Amino acid sequence: MAAKPALSAKVFKTITENRRARHEYHILETHEAGIALTGTEVKSLRAGRANLQDSFARVENGEMMLYNMHISPYEQGNRFNHEPKRTRRLLMHKQEILRLYGKVREKGLALIPLKVYFNPRGRVKVELALAQGKKSYDKRQDIAARDAKREMDRALRERQKI
Repeated sequence: MAAKPALSAKVFKTITENRRARHEYHILETHEAGIALTGTEVKSLRAGRANLQDSFARVENGEMMLYNMHISPYEQGNRFNHEPKRTRRLLMHKQEILRLYGKVREKGLALIPLKVYFNPRGRVKVELALAQGKKSYDKRQDIAARDAKREMDRALRERQKI
């Protein structure tokens, strides 16, 4: 009997990413959470029709909830199609939820979703970041550093051509 091939590297199919989050926030730590979805939401995610812009997570009554994540209605869905911006429950261990709740309440941090993806077993996961908002001068410094790096790379490529 042949053995199943082992997954050497985890292969994730990214559905959507929140690129603005890394520009707007200092990412302190990341966590993985499952998400409770309906059937039409999963089908819409498989088609890549989701948006994380302006979404955030919050702890309410001991449960982690995700707000403002837009999942477009499934095109072949019938009258049981889902509400696009409904509040969705995130699935995490109770100790993890309480630890994050303590950090958010105490230090004034935010829980921001960075990306939504399918794990190798076909489950939908959300990568949450414990983040602190950047000031405008932090953003300017990041832009200046990125421009300087781009200029150095360009100069290096020009030098290698000669």
